[in-house]
Amino acid sequence: MTTHSVDVAIVGAGTSGCYAAATLADEGYDVVIVERKDAEEAGHIACGDALKGANNFPDAIPKSTLEPAFTNTEVDHGRFEAPRQGVELDIPVPGELAVIDRWEYGRIIIDAADRAGADFHYDTVVQDVRQEDGRVTGLTAMRKGEAVTYEAEMVIDGAGALSILQDKADFSEATFDTNVRYSQFSSAYREVLEVEEPVEWSDALVFKPTKRSAGYLWYFPRTPTEINVGLGFQMSEEPMKLVDDLREDISRRPEFEGAEVVDKLGAALPTRRTYDSATAPGYIAAGDSAAHVNPISGGGIAGAAYAGKYAAEQAMEAIENDATGDEAALWEYNSRVMDHFGGRYAALDVYNIFSTAYEIDDLAALAGALPGKQIADALYSGSSGVSPVLALKTLWKARGHLGTMFDLYSTKGLADRLLAHYEEYPSHPDGFEAWRTERDSIMDDVYAETGAEPKY
Repeated sequence: MTTHSVDVAIVGAGTSGCYAAATLADEGYDVVIVERKDAEEAGHIACGDALKGANNFPDAIPKSTLEPAFTNTEVDHGRFEAPRQGVELDIPVPGELAVIDRWEYGRIIIDAADRAGADFHYDTVVQDVRQEDGRVTGLTAMRKGEAVTYEAEMVIDGAGALSILQDKADFSEATFDTNVRYSQFSSAYREVLEVEEPVEWSDALVFKPTKRSAGYLWYFPRTPTEINVGLGFQMSEEPMKLVDDLREDISRRPEFEGAEVVDKLGAALPTRRTYDSATAPGYIAAGDSAAHVNPISGGGIAGAAYAGKYAAEQAMEAIENDATGDEAALWEYNSRVMDHFGGRYAALDVYNIFSTAYEIDDLAALAGALPGKQIADALYSGSSGVSPVLALKTLWKARGHLGTMFDLYSTKGLADRLLAHYEEYPSHPDGFEAWRTERDSIMDDVYAETGAEPKY
């Protein structure tokens, strides 16, 4: 058996893992990334390729380094299509947006972390988490049939959705969020298609509802002739035939006649709120492994980058203070995540929960009635305001679905209330249980108002 002793062991060569590694290595820490894929496949991850917040990344791997992977920077809005309901709506997207080549992006961030001084151990599959007196002290893994042990001051979990590390570790005495189950995630599949003629909507991200309300299709143009197409469904719902359902929809779009499939991949992704706490003694989770994503779309590249940075900085502080076994010494990581995006994503999850309680015809009617800017505000900020005059116009357009519209506005009030509560996220774990009790009370009101099945 081979044993490696490092300052920090990171699992997963995705966005959060590479940003954490680059941040640590830049400061001279001994860091290893344990990656199950081989060197050629590493960085090849199922993704919609749409990157919100493309103008803002941590300095460890700045935007200028990533730009070669930006294949379409002309996208400036979303397009919601619901043909069966006669709805087509353009939705403005605030801030900078890009569509990327995710595999090229993956190679770039791996190369950047490598240049910073991080070690990469490919073909290495984690088997278990090492713990002593409740503190995570490392990992055991298999590498090409050989047992490998990693001893570490800190472990950073960047292993992605439904991380195996969280199944193996005992967090019963920590604040780490264990209220996690498969039904809070989506199963997704995507293909990259090459078409002969440029699509007319190369400046838009196209969304469509699936046959079920708890899923959607996407058509994201990497270039005018290279399109990322995919779909996903909430795992709490009846399973979809992902490949067949996608092919059926593609066949109805004349712009895809004769299209060539150049890549295909599937994955699970979080469609849930950010973990209440992603820390335990000796351990921090970041990126998809802590649900650092927009729960409506599953998008989370920029959030994962910052989560990786925050995790690395917190790990360094704990190591320097010889406090890696003290969860209070790691707590600022949770506070930074919640302040940056966690509270906003929790509010967005309220709308996600709302959507599970209604039929697709009702939801499509609402989308067609609501102003595009109001939808954009809700999708990206977690809250949205509307003037009385605009509210009356909206109600008139949705007059066949007034009950659902009034439910939506009631739900909006609860989302605002939840967002305000997340602004009071505790600065120390001593206040965590009281904060969570009040949050759960707000969520009880959300379920009562929407009639949705409890998600957590």
